[in-house]
Amino acid sequence: MARLLLAVVLAFFITVSLFFLMQALIASGDQTLDDPKPGAQLDFIRLKKEEAVESKDRKPRKPPPPKEPPPQMEQPQMDTPTPNAEGSGIAFEADVGGDIALGGGLALESGDGEYLPIVKVAPVYPRRALSRGIEGFVIVEFTVSKLGSVKDIRVIEATPPDIFNQAAVDAAMKFKYKPRVIDGEPTEVSGVQNRITFQIDG
Repeated sequence: MARLLLAVVLAFFITVSLFFLMQALIASGDQTLDDPKPGAQLDFIRLKKEEAVESKDRKPRKPPPPKEPPPQMEQPQMDTPTPNAEGSGIAFEADVGGDIALGGGLALESGDGEYLPIVKVAPVYPRRALSRGIEGFVIVEFTVSKLGSVKDIRVIEATPPDIFNQAAVDAAMKFKYKPRVIDGEPTEVSGVQNRITFQIDG
């Protein structure tokens, strides 16, 4: 009987305790649903970073100017002194004289159809003769072809012998003429002679 009474009393206290506990929980839940107390609030907004758009120039680039100008074409020389060879510092000239036709007459007649010189390139003064101070002349004989070129070149006279021969022949090979015209047809002229003088100035 005493045990039953004790159990009833204990159960009563437990029930009362649970009742008050539930009341406390309900009261605290109502407070959490209330509006928050006013205070400082921080809002964090993440902004998307703007990407920089890089514009590229698609125009073709102008090529840089050439460092050196293109070499100029050599122009044939007409009765001009030969340039100083090998930078010797000695002034000299190689003069191509007028043509001499057969019989000793001048070939530069003004008659219609007569052949005329167009280009005469001054020869190169031989280095060996220039260094030794040797002067002289060469008379060459050749044929002016129908095309105005020179062929069949040979040395007629040379002073001193065999010094300026090759230089004179090489120069005569570059001579150009207006061919002689007879009855409307170009004609070869043989036996044309030319005197080339090699002289050191001073």
